[in-house]
Amino acid sequence: MQFTLVGMAVAAQNPAESAAWFADHFGFKVGIDLGWYINTQHAEHPNLSLDFMQRDHESWPQMTRGREVVGTLLAFLVADVEAEYARLSTAGIEVIMPLVTEPWGQRRFQVAAPDGLAVEVLQTVAPDPQWLADNGFAE
Repeated sequence: MQFTLVGMAVAAQNPAESAAWFADHFGFKVGIDLGWYINTQHAEHPNLSLDFMQRDHESWPQMTRGREVVGTLLAFLVADVEAEYARLSTAGIEVIMPLVTEPWGQRRFQVAAPDGLAVEVLQTVAPDPQWLADNGFAE
């Protein structure tokens, strides 16, 4: 299967607020704004789309219509996680997991986004050799 676009739609209480938050903090640009549906795309990654739809709209899937988002983590891999942590912390974003280095080779943190979303910002780092050995990833 070949993709021309990767997108995610979020069941939003307030699509405009959510779209603006991702535009302000993560570089997305609003493309289509119907009020109940807002399409955004990332300025540097035109094949990445993040859409926000009124969660009780008739076009939202019936099985989850009207419900709040639960258990969704959106991740962004970056070149400098320290700089992003400083930038987002300074902007007053709620940090829900502080900056940590994981033994499996990630340096990451998480912030709270509108509509029940969590956003993880991470950078790959060298994994801990002992952790790799202990978990069956011998070199």
